[in-house]
Amino acid sequence: MSGTSDFEARAEETLERLRSVLDDSGIDAEVELTLGVLTIEFPDGAKYVVNSHRAAQQIWMAAERSAWHFDLGEGGRWVASKSGDELFSALSRVVGKKVGKDVALLPSS
Repeated sequence: MSGTSDFEARAEETLERLRSVLDDSGIDAEVELTLGVLTIEFPDGAKYVVNSHRAAQQIWMAAERSAWHFDLGEGGRWVASKSGDELFSALSRVVGKKVGKDVALLPSS
């Protein structure tokens, strides 16, 4: 099914981009991407998880007792339908709050 494989390719590309920008951000956290699951673990043991959810064709994020479900929108941006949050912006905000400084995780153009 081409829709599923297109979703999987876009989701994997997005998760890889997130891993890369997190690695380059200078935050104090272990960042790992394995089998479509991006885990960000902080020194205090807190974990944030971003993963592709093939059945729903969404990227899901869980951080600080909150969860987001992002759909692929116009321009290839992942947007949470309930809140209107964009994936990179939402992750920048929660990671920045966690580490106590602004963290800019920008999608590549």
